[in-house]
Amino acid sequence: MANQRIRDLIWRPNILAKRACTVAAAGFAVFLFALSFLSDSRTKTDLGSDQAATDLVPLTLLRNAHQKGAFCLDGSVPGYHFQKGFGSGSRNWVLHIEGGGWCNTVASCSYRQKTVLGSSNYVEHPIQFSGILSRDPLQNPDFFSWNKVKIRYCDGGSFAGNPESEFKNGTKLFFRGQLIWEALMDQLLSVGLSDARQALLSGCSAGALATLIHCDDFRNILPAADVKCLSDAGFFLNAKDIAGNRTIEAFYHEVVHLQGITESLKRDCVKKMEPSKCFFPQEFISSIKTPVFLVNPAYDFWQIQNILLPVASDPHGMWSKCKLNIKYCSPTQVEVLQGYRNLLLKALTEYHQTKDSGMFINSCYVHCQTWMTQTWHAPNSPRINNKTIAESVGDWYFNRAAKHIQIDCPYPCNPTCYNMDFTR
Repeated sequence: MANQRIRDLIWRPNILAKRACTVAAAGFAVFLFALSFLSDSRTKTDLGSDQAATDLVPLTLLRNAHQKGAFCLDGSVPGYHFQKGFGSGSRNWVLHIEGGGWCNTVASCSYRQKTVLGSSNYVEHPIQFSGILSRDPLQNPDFFSWNKVKIRYCDGGSFAGNPESEFKNGTKLFFRGQLIWEALMDQLLSVGLSDARQALLSGCSAGALATLIHCDDFRNILPAADVKCLSDAGFFLNAKDIAGNRTIEAFYHEVVHLQGITESLKRDCVKKMEPSKCFFPQEFISSIKTPVFLVNPAYDFWQIQNILLPVASDPHGMWSKCKLNIKYCSPTQVEVLQGYRNLLLKALTEYHQTKDSGMFINSCYVHCQTWMTQTWHAPNSPRINNKTIAESVGDWYFNRAAKHIQIDCPYPCNPTCYNMDFTR
Protein backbone atom coordinates (compact mmCIF):
# COMPACT_ATOMS: atom_id res chain seq x y z
CA MET A 1 0.00 0.00 0.00
CA ALA A 2 2.84 2.41 0.79
CA ASN A 3 4.40 1.83 -2.63
CA GLN A 4 1.03 2.40 -4.30
CA ARG A 5 0.58 5.73 -2.50
CA ILE A 6 4.04 6.78 -3.62
CA ARG A 7 3.24 5.88 -7.22
CA ASP A 8 -0.03 7.77 -6.97
CA LEU A 9 1.90 10.89 -5.97
CA ILE A 10 4.36 10.58 -8.80
CA TRP A 11 1.81 9.75 -11.47
CA ARG A 12 -0.11 12.95 -10.71
CA PRO A 13 2.29 15.90 -11.02
CA ASN A 14 -0.55 18.46 -11.13
CA ILE A 15 -1.81 17.26 -7.76
CA LEU A 16 1.73 17.50 -6.46
CA ALA A 17 2.03 21.06 -7.65
CA LYS A 18 -1.16 22.03 -5.82
CA ARG A 19 0.02 20.29 -2.69
CA ALA A 20 3.33 22.14 -2.96
CA CYS A 21 1.48 25.44 -2.98
CA THR A 22 -0.38 24.56 0.19
CA VAL A 23 2.92 24.26 2.04
CA ALA A 24 4.42 27.26 0.24
CA ALA A 25 6.94 25.00 -1.47
CA ALA A 26 7.88 24.74 -5.11
CA GLY A 27 6.71 21.70 -7.05
CA PHE A 28 10.36 20.77 -7.56
CA ALA A 29 11.01 19.72 -3.98
CA VAL A 30 7.76 17.86 -3.43
CA PHE A 31 7.91 15.98 -6.69
CA LEU A 32 11.41 14.68 -6.07
CA PHE A 33 10.46 14.02 -2.47
CA ALA A 34 8.05 11.40 -3.80
CA LEU A 35 10.57 10.20 -6.35
CA SER A 36 13.17 9.63 -3.65
CA PHE A 37 10.78 7.40 -1.74
CA LEU A 38 10.14 5.40 -4.88
CA SER A 39 13.84 5.05 -5.61
CA ASP A 40 14.35 3.20 -2.36
CA SER A 41 11.27 0.99 -2.62
CA ARG A 42 13.00 -1.13 -5.21
CA THR A 43 12.09 -4.67 -4.48
CA LYS A 44 8.52 -4.49 -5.74
CA THR A 45 8.20 -1.34 -7.84
CA ASP A 46 7.86 -1.16 -11.60
CA LEU A 47 11.28 0.47 -11.93
CA GLY A 48 13.38 -2.65 -11.64
CA SER A 49 15.11 -4.43 -8.77
CA ASP A 50 18.20 -6.39 -7.95
CA GLN A 51 18.27 -10.14 -7.58
CA ALA A 52 18.26 -11.84 -4.19
CA ALA A 53 22.08 -11.80 -4.30
CA THR A 54 21.96 -8.15 -3.24
CA ASP A 55 22.37 -7.86 0.53
CA LEU A 56 20.40 -5.49 2.71
CA VAL A 57 22.61 -2.57 3.72
CA PRO A 58 22.13 -0.88 7.13
CA LEU A 59 22.18 2.84 7.84
CA THR A 60 25.27 4.31 9.50
CA LEU A 61 24.98 7.69 11.24
CA LEU A 62 27.88 10.15 11.27
CA ARG A 63 29.64 9.70 14.59
CA ASN A 64 31.39 13.08 14.31
CA ALA A 65 28.24 15.03 13.42
CA HIS A 66 27.93 16.93 16.71
CA GLN A 67 31.62 17.75 16.83
CA LYS A 68 31.51 19.05 13.24
CA GLY A 69 28.10 20.72 13.55
CA ALA A 70 26.87 18.60 10.63
CA PHE A 71 23.10 18.20 10.88
CA CYS A 72 20.10 17.54 8.67
CA LEU A 73 17.53 20.33 8.27
CA ASP A 74 15.81 19.29 11.51
CA GLY A 75 19.01 18.88 13.54
CA SER A 76 19.15 15.09 13.30
CA VAL A 77 22.38 13.26 12.45
CA PRO A 78 23.01 12.54 8.74
CA GLY A 79 23.77 9.04 7.54
CA TYR A 80 24.87 6.73 4.76
CA HIS A 81 24.75 3.08 3.77
CA PHE A 82 28.08 1.26 3.38
CA GLN A 83 28.75 -2.11 1.79
CA LYS A 84 32.32 -3.39 1.99
CA GLY A 85 34.13 -4.34 -1.20
CA PHE A 86 35.77 -7.69 -1.83
CA GLY A 87 38.40 -9.36 -3.97
CA SER A 88 39.93 -7.11 -6.61
CA GLY A 89 37.57 -4.31 -5.59
CA SER A 90 38.55 -4.20 -1.92
CA ARG A 91 40.51 -0.96 -2.36
CA ASN A 92 38.19 0.67 -4.88
CA TRP A 93 35.22 2.87 -4.00
CA VAL A 94 32.02 4.09 -5.61
CA LEU A 95 29.98 6.71 -3.76
CA HIS A 96 26.46 7.62 -4.85
CA ILE A 97 24.62 10.71 -3.60
CA GLU A 98 20.84 10.34 -3.70
CA GLY A 99 18.59 13.00 -5.23
CA GLY A 100 15.59 14.80 -3.83
CA GLY A 101 15.21 18.36 -5.14
CA TRP A 102 15.83 21.48 -3.06
CA CYS A 103 13.95 23.76 -0.71
CA ASN A 104 13.80 27.49 -1.45
CA THR A 105 11.75 28.98 1.41
CA VAL A 106 11.45 28.67 5.17
CA ALA A 107 8.09 26.98 4.64
CA SER A 108 9.35 24.38 2.15
CA CYS A 109 12.46 23.64 4.22
CA SER A 110 10.30 23.30 7.34
CA TYR A 111 8.10 20.86 5.45
CA ARG A 112 11.15 18.79 4.47
CA GLN A 113 12.17 18.56 8.14
CA LYS A 114 9.34 16.10 8.60
CA THR A 115 10.41 13.86 5.71
CA VAL A 116 13.27 11.58 4.75
CA LEU A 117 14.72 14.50 2.76
CA GLY A 118 15.18 16.66 5.84
CA SER A 119 15.65 14.23 8.71
CA SER A 120 17.43 10.94 9.30
CA ASN A 121 14.60 10.03 11.68
CA TYR A 122 12.50 9.04 8.66
CA VAL A 123 15.15 7.14 6.69
CA GLU A 124 14.18 3.55 5.97
CA HIS A 125 16.82 0.89 6.61
CA PRO A 126 18.21 -1.50 5.80
CA ILE A 127 17.92 -1.01 2.04
CA GLN A 128 18.88 -2.87 -1.10
CA PHE A 129 21.53 -1.62 -3.48
CA SER A 130 20.91 -1.77 -7.23
CA GLY A 131 22.25 -0.35 -10.48
CA ILE A 132 25.70 1.15 -10.00
CA LEU A 133 25.65 -0.08 -6.38
CA SER A 134 24.74 -3.68 -7.19
CA ARG A 135 26.95 -6.59 -6.12
CA ASP A 136 25.77 -8.71 -9.03
CA PRO A 137 28.43 -8.86 -11.80
CA LEU A 138 25.70 -9.47 -14.38
CA GLN A 139 24.03 -6.20 -13.44
CA ASN A 140 27.11 -4.16 -12.59
CA PRO A 141 30.06 -5.66 -14.49
CA ASP A 142 32.75 -3.11 -13.63
CA PHE A 143 31.98 -1.98 -10.08
CA PHE A 144 30.23 -4.97 -8.46
CA SER A 145 33.11 -5.81 -6.11
CA TRP A 146 33.94 -2.24 -5.06
CA ASN A 147 33.25 -0.66 -1.69
CA LYS A 148 29.91 1.10 -2.11
CA VAL A 149 28.38 4.02 -0.28
CA LYS A 150 24.92 5.49 -0.69
CA ILE A 151 24.89 8.99 0.80
CA ARG A 152 21.52 10.07 2.19
CA TYR A 153 20.36 13.57 1.29
CA CYS A 154 18.81 15.56 4.13
CA ASP A 155 19.97 19.17 3.72
CA GLY A 156 17.90 20.44 0.78
CA GLY A 157 20.81 22.31 -0.84
CA SER A 158 22.90 19.71 -2.71
CA PHE A 159 25.36 19.46 0.21
CA ALA A 160 26.36 23.09 -0.26
CA GLY A 161 24.51 25.11 2.41
CA ASN A 162 26.34 27.04 5.12
CA PRO A 163 25.18 27.85 8.69
CA GLU A 164 25.72 31.61 8.39
CA SER A 165 22.33 31.72 6.68
CA GLU A 166 20.31 29.74 9.22
CA PHE A 167 18.02 32.11 11.06
CA LYS A 168 15.16 33.14 8.77
CA ASN A 169 11.88 34.66 9.94
CA GLY A 170 12.39 33.31 13.45
CA THR A 171 12.37 29.66 12.30
CA LYS A 172 15.34 27.48 13.20
CA LEU A 173 16.60 25.42 10.30
CA PHE A 174 19.98 23.79 9.93
CA PHE A 175 21.64 24.69 6.63
CA ARG A 176 24.67 22.46 7.04
CA GLY A 177 25.10 20.77 3.66
CA GLN A 178 28.76 21.75 3.30
CA LEU A 179 29.54 20.60 6.84
CA ILE A 180 27.72 17.31 6.22
CA TRP A 181 29.91 16.73 3.16
CA GLU A 182 33.09 17.44 5.12
CA ALA A 183 32.09 15.29 8.09
CA LEU A 184 31.06 12.46 5.78
CA MET A 185 34.40 12.52 3.97
CA ASP A 186 36.26 12.48 7.30
CA GLN A 187 34.35 9.42 8.46
CA LEU A 188 34.71 7.52 5.19
CA LEU A 189 38.45 8.24 5.14
CA SER A 190 38.69 6.69 8.59
CA VAL A 191 36.97 3.45 7.50
CA GLY A 192 39.10 2.75 4.45
CA LEU A 193 38.51 5.41 1.78
CA SER A 194 41.96 6.86 2.53
CA ASP A 195 43.51 3.67 1.06
CA ALA A 196 41.53 3.87 -2.17
CA ARG A 197 43.31 3.10 -5.42
CA GLN A 198 40.34 3.94 -7.61
CA ALA A 199 37.26 5.99 -6.71
CA LEU A 200 34.12 7.17 -8.47
CA LEU A 201 31.88 9.86 -6.98
CA SER A 202 28.40 9.69 -8.48
CA GLY A 203 24.96 11.11 -7.81
CA CYS A 204 21.41 11.36 -9.10
CA SER A 205 19.57 14.63 -9.80
CA ALA A 206 20.19 17.04 -6.88
CA GLY A 207 22.81 14.50 -5.80
CA ALA A 208 24.38 14.73 -9.25
CA LEU A 209 24.60 18.50 -8.84
CA ALA A 210 26.30 17.90 -5.49
CA THR A 211 28.70 15.54 -7.26
CA LEU A 212 29.71 18.27 -9.70
CA ILE A 213 30.04 20.88 -6.95
CA HIS A 214 32.30 18.64 -4.83
CA CYS A 215 34.07 16.70 -7.58
CA ASP A 216 37.44 18.46 -7.37
CA ASP A 217 37.33 18.45 -3.58
CA PHE A 218 36.77 14.68 -3.66
CA ARG A 219 39.85 14.25 -5.82
CA ASN A 220 41.88 16.53 -3.55
CA ILE A 221 41.26 14.32 -0.50
CA LEU A 222 42.46 11.26 -2.47
CA PRO A 223 45.63 12.53 -4.16
CA ALA A 224 47.07 9.03 -4.68
CA ALA A 225 43.92 7.50 -6.21
CA ASP A 226 42.48 7.48 -9.72
CA VAL A 227 39.42 9.67 -9.08
CA LYS A 228 36.58 10.46 -11.46
CA CYS A 229 32.99 11.74 -11.16
CA LEU A 230 29.67 10.67 -12.65
CA SER A 231 26.68 13.01 -12.84
CA ASP A 232 23.34 11.31 -13.52
CA ALA A 233 20.55 13.71 -14.59
CA GLY A 234 22.26 16.63 -12.89
CA PHE A 235 22.84 18.94 -15.83
CA PHE A 236 19.91 21.28 -15.15
CA LEU A 237 19.50 23.91 -17.84
CA ASN A 238 19.01 27.59 -17.14
CA ALA A 239 16.19 27.85 -19.66
CA LYS A 240 12.97 29.81 -20.00
CA ASP A 241 9.66 28.01 -19.63
CA ILE A 242 7.12 28.02 -22.46
CA ALA A 243 5.59 31.25 -21.12
CA GLY A 244 8.95 33.00 -21.38
CA ASN A 245 9.62 33.07 -17.62
CA ARG A 246 12.87 32.01 -15.99
CA THR A 247 11.18 29.81 -13.40
CA ILE A 248 14.18 27.64 -12.57
CA GLU A 249 16.56 30.61 -12.36
CA ALA A 250 14.29 32.35 -9.86
CA PHE A 251 13.96 29.12 -7.88
CA TYR A 252 17.72 28.54 -7.73
CA HIS A 253 18.23 32.16 -6.69
CA GLU A 254 16.00 31.56 -3.66
CA VAL A 255 17.69 28.26 -2.80
CA VAL A 256 21.20 29.70 -2.98
CA HIS A 257 20.46 32.83 -0.96
CA LEU A 258 18.28 31.10 1.66
CA GLN A 259 20.86 28.41 2.41
CA GLY A 260 24.05 30.43 2.05
CA ILE A 261 25.32 28.26 -0.80
CA THR A 262 27.51 30.94 -2.41
CA GLU A 263 30.51 29.99 -0.28
CA SER A 264 30.48 26.44 -1.69
CA LEU A 265 30.32 27.44 -5.36
CA LYS A 266 33.22 27.78 -7.78
CA ARG A 267 35.12 30.96 -6.98
CA ASP A 268 35.96 31.79 -10.58
CA CYS A 269 32.28 31.54 -11.53
CA VAL A 270 30.99 33.62 -8.61
CA LYS A 271 33.44 36.38 -9.50
CA LYS A 272 31.91 36.67 -12.97
CA MET A 273 28.16 36.45 -12.36
CA GLU A 274 25.31 36.42 -9.85
CA PRO A 275 26.11 33.50 -7.49
CA SER A 276 22.87 31.57 -8.04
CA LYS A 277 23.71 31.22 -11.74
CA CYS A 278 26.77 29.27 -10.63
CA PHE A 279 24.38 26.60 -9.31
CA PHE A 280 23.83 25.66 -12.98
CA PRO A 281 26.43 23.13 -14.20
CA GLN A 282 26.68 24.82 -17.61
CA GLU A 283 28.33 27.79 -15.88
CA PHE A 284 31.05 25.91 -14.01
CA ILE A 285 31.57 22.45 -15.50
CA SER A 286 34.40 23.63 -17.74
CA SER A 287 36.38 24.63 -14.64
CA ILE A 288 36.17 21.16 -13.03
CA LYS A 289 39.64 19.63 -13.28
CA THR A 290 38.60 16.06 -12.43
CA PRO A 291 37.34 13.83 -15.29
CA VAL A 292 33.52 13.87 -15.39
CA PHE A 293 31.02 11.63 -17.17
CA LEU A 294 27.52 13.01 -17.77
CA VAL A 295 24.51 10.72 -18.04
CA ASN A 296 21.51 12.79 -19.11
CA PRO A 297 18.35 12.05 -21.07
CA ALA A 298 17.76 14.63 -23.78
CA TYR A 299 14.10 14.57 -22.71
CA ASP A 300 14.57 14.57 -18.96
CA PHE A 301 11.00 14.36 -17.67
CA TRP A 302 11.85 16.30 -14.50
CA GLN A 303 13.30 19.18 -16.46
CA ILE A 304 10.45 19.13 -18.97
CA GLN A 305 7.78 19.06 -16.25
CA ASN A 306 9.41 21.62 -13.98
CA ILE A 307 11.74 23.84 -16.02
CA LEU A 308 10.19 23.92 -19.49
CA LEU A 309 6.56 23.24 -18.52
CA PRO A 310 5.87 24.18 -14.88
CA VAL A 311 2.18 24.20 -14.00
CA ALA A 312 1.98 28.01 -13.96
CA SER A 313 3.23 28.22 -17.56
CA ASP A 314 0.34 26.10 -18.86
CA PRO A 315 -2.82 27.49 -17.18
CA HIS A 316 -5.18 25.75 -19.62
CA GLY A 317 -3.50 22.34 -19.32
CA MET A 318 -2.66 22.06 -23.00
CA TRP A 319 0.47 20.09 -22.12
CA SER A 320 -1.04 17.85 -19.44
CA LYS A 321 -1.21 14.66 -21.50
CA CYS A 322 2.14 15.27 -23.13
CA LYS A 323 3.85 15.62 -19.73
CA LEU A 324 2.32 12.36 -18.54
CA ASN A 325 3.54 10.35 -21.51
CA ILE A 326 5.73 11.61 -24.33
CA LYS A 327 3.80 9.39 -26.75
CA TYR A 328 0.80 11.70 -26.25
CA CYS A 329 2.68 14.79 -27.44
CA SER A 330 1.44 16.34 -30.66
CA PRO A 331 3.90 16.99 -33.52
CA THR A 332 3.97 20.66 -32.51
CA GLN A 333 4.72 19.75 -28.91
CA VAL A 334 7.44 17.31 -29.95
CA GLU A 335 9.00 20.15 -31.92
CA VAL A 336 9.15 22.23 -28.71
CA LEU A 337 10.76 19.30 -26.89
CA GLN A 338 13.29 19.00 -29.70
CA GLY A 339 14.12 22.64 -29.09
CA TYR A 340 14.85 21.84 -25.44
CA ARG A 341 17.10 18.97 -26.55
CA ASN A 342 18.94 21.39 -28.81
CA LEU A 343 19.52 23.73 -25.86
CA LEU A 344 21.05 20.85 -23.91
CA LEU A 345 23.34 19.82 -26.75
CA LYS A 346 24.41 23.42 -27.30
CA ALA A 347 25.25 23.79 -23.60
CA LEU A 348 27.35 20.61 -23.82
CA THR A 349 29.18 21.54 -27.04
CA GLU A 350 32.23 23.03 -25.36
CA TYR A 351 32.36 20.40 -22.64
CA HIS A 352 32.45 17.32 -24.85
CA GLN A 353 35.60 18.69 -26.50
CA THR A 354 37.30 18.57 -23.09
CA LYS A 355 39.99 15.97 -22.52
CA ASP A 356 38.87 13.04 -20.33
CA SER A 357 35.19 14.00 -20.58
CA GLY A 358 32.48 11.46 -21.29
CA MET A 359 28.73 11.50 -21.77
CA PHE A 360 25.72 9.35 -22.51
CA ILE A 361 22.87 11.53 -23.81
CA ASN A 362 19.98 9.28 -24.78
CA SER A 363 16.60 10.22 -26.21
CA CYS A 364 14.45 8.82 -23.43
CA TYR A 365 11.68 10.36 -21.32
CA VAL A 366 13.23 9.48 -17.98
CA HIS A 367 15.29 11.12 -15.24
CA CYS A 368 17.96 9.28 -13.19
CA GLN A 369 19.20 6.08 -14.82
CA THR A 370 22.25 4.82 -12.93
CA TRP A 371 20.62 3.59 -9.71
CA MET A 372 18.09 1.31 -11.44
CA THR A 373 19.19 -2.05 -12.78
CA GLN A 374 16.66 -1.77 -15.59
CA THR A 375 18.27 1.38 -16.98
CA TRP A 376 21.88 0.81 -15.81
CA HIS A 377 22.67 -2.62 -17.23
CA ALA A 378 20.08 -5.24 -18.13
CA PRO A 379 19.06 -7.07 -21.32
CA ASN A 380 16.41 -4.42 -22.03
CA SER A 381 18.40 -1.38 -20.88
CA PRO A 382 18.64 1.77 -23.02
CA ARG A 383 21.53 1.65 -25.46
CA ILE A 384 23.42 3.96 -27.76
CA ASN A 385 25.59 2.27 -30.39
CA ASN A 386 24.65 -1.01 -28.70
CA LYS A 387 26.20 0.00 -25.39
CA THR A 388 24.37 0.30 -22.06
CA ILE A 389 25.04 3.15 -19.66
CA ALA A 390 27.11 0.81 -17.46
CA GLU A 391 29.25 -0.28 -20.40
CA SER A 392 29.76 3.31 -21.54
CA VAL A 393 30.73 4.49 -18.05
CA GLY A 394 33.07 1.51 -17.63
CA ASP A 395 34.77 2.14 -20.98
CA TRP A 396 35.32 5.75 -19.96
CA TYR A 397 36.53 5.06 -16.44
CA PHE A 398 38.99 2.35 -17.51
CA ASN A 399 39.96 4.04 -20.81
CA ARG A 400 38.84 1.04 -22.83
CA ALA A 401 37.73 3.00 -25.87
CA ALA A 402 38.99 5.96 -27.86
CA LYS A 403 35.60 7.70 -27.87
CA HIS A 404 33.53 8.34 -24.76
CA ILE A 405 30.85 10.62 -26.20
CA GLN A 406 27.54 8.88 -26.88
CA ILE A 407 24.81 11.19 -28.19
CA ASP A 408 21.55 9.64 -29.33
CA CYS A 409 19.51 10.61 -32.38
CA PRO A 410 16.30 12.64 -31.66
CA TYR A 411 13.11 11.13 -30.23
CA PRO A 412 11.54 8.72 -31.18
CA CYS A 413 14.51 7.05 -32.83
CA ASN A 414 15.71 4.79 -30.01
CA PRO A 415 13.56 1.66 -29.47
CA THR A 416 15.59 0.65 -26.39
CA CYS A 417 14.45 3.68 -24.38
CA TYR A 418 12.80 3.29 -21.01
CA ASN A 419 10.16 6.06 -21.16
CA MET A 420 8.25 6.99 -18.03
CA ASP A 421 4.47 6.69 -18.27
CA PHE A 422 2.71 8.72 -15.57
CA THR A 423 -0.77 7.60 -16.67
CA ARG A 424 -0.45 4.12 -15.16
